[in-house]
Amino acid sequence: MSEVVVSGVIKRYGRVTALAGVDLRVPSGRLTAVLGPSGCGKTTLLRCLAGFERLDAGEIRIDGALVAGGGRHLPTHRRNIAVVPQEGALFPHLNVADNVGYGLDRATRRSDRIAEVLALVGLAGFGARMPHELSGGQQQRVAVARALAPRPSVVLLDEPFSALDAGLRAGLRHDVRDALRADGATGVLVTHDQGEALSVADQVVVLRDGRVIQAAAPATVYREPANPWVAEFVGDAVLLPADVEQGVARTALGLVPVTGAVPDGPVTVLVRPEQVRLTAGTGGVTATVLRHDFHGHDALVGLGLPDGTRITARVLDGGAPVALGGEVTVRVDGAARAFPADASVGRPVPTPVRLVG
Repeated sequence: MSEVVVSGVIKRYGRVTALAGVDLRVPSGRLTAVLGPSGCGKTTLLRCLAGFERLDAGEIRIDGALVAGGGRHLPTHRRNIAVVPQEGALFPHLNVADNVGYGLDRATRRSDRIAEVLALVGLAGFGARMPHELSGGQQQRVAVARALAPRPSVVLLDEPFSALDAGLRAGLRHDVRDALRADGATGVLVTHDQGEALSVADQVVVLRDGRVIQAAAPATVYREPANPWVAEFVGDAVLLPADVEQGVARTALGLVPVTGAVPDGPVTVLVRPEQVRLTAGTGGVTATVLRHDFHGHDALVGLGLPDGTRITARVLDGGAPVALGGEVTVRVDGAARAFPADASVGRPVPTPVRLVG
């Protein structure tokens, strides 16, 4: 198992700065998901870790050893890193066992390692099959097994589930996470799928404009986002202007307690849709039902408040459909996270770029 430390990494393509001073620690033996919108630098970061790109500044260390930076650029094949691309990229003329064993030395191929990693990814007994005889999900499992076979220090996964349908993707990503853990591998998963990042990763790193905006456990990123932009990007969010006095915010949804040491004055309050409760009778704010989106296990109900504010409530088990245009009473359950009013636009605050080497 190996820890990965990225310090002050800058990568430019001409006049475009893809990475603008990235600092990141990937814990040993854990899966870190790198999440962000298109063009934020996710793939560039992965390519720099793999050694496909040279850094313009900064450094990368794997298990304490400098692999990039300070005039050093260790070639990809000497970093003991494996990459799982978006498409499995299997050799069509080789069977599963030969694909997994490709690149292994003769002694390792003769050992039980190939059978071992195939069992890890749920493909025990599939060694003799050809790639065209496998489903898309099975092909991705083979790609993961091939990555694990030489026991790399780090496994990099570049949106490996994006081409699969939703049902298959949900099951496969958990199986891959379990395989990485069983083999003791350190993993970095690049994804644009917030649900994927939150559900499988030990750490979530949110990138925007080539900078790390937040790096924390999934629950922390969701419940305590660094700023309103992260709040909206990671999950559904209701952001309300408010005024705080002695730890209580006065909002369009009524009085809401806020977490943390928030000074009195104007703030932006984050309320998640699952905190918005539809109640009967008094003790809340009257709202008009604008939409009802049923998702099976739950429903998202769009609501309009008397002052024109639009919010969303998540109703578990779908709830009984509420007539559009009808009125309901809503209240906020629990405390809300508050941000300074000037952070309402959600733009990250630039941090000084530390040049290394």
